[in-house]
Amino acid sequence: MAEETTTPVVRASRKVREGLVRSQKMDKTVIVEVTRRSRHPQYNKTVQTSTRYFVHDEENTLNEGDRVRIVECRPLSKKKRWRLLEVLERAR
Repeated sequence: MAEETTTPVVRASRKVREGLVRSQKMDKTVIVEVTRRSRHPQYNKTVQTSTRYFVHDEENTLNEGDRVRIVECRPLSKKKRWRLLEVLERAR
């Protein structure tokens, strides 16, 4: 009787980002803007760079100004590759 050794399947962790909802005009889709801060290589000044992600919002619950956490997922449409993980703060 040979012992079977099962190795667990190791999956790469999915990317997680935090940002603000900038547009919710589409059905089940919002645009989330994520701002990164980095040092300029030559001038050493802090530079802000923002990226807009198309995020799947199944229940259409998000509004502009909400702070959310999003996670990478399989392609859901031509531009949608992220889905909502949690709402951190609602807009006032």
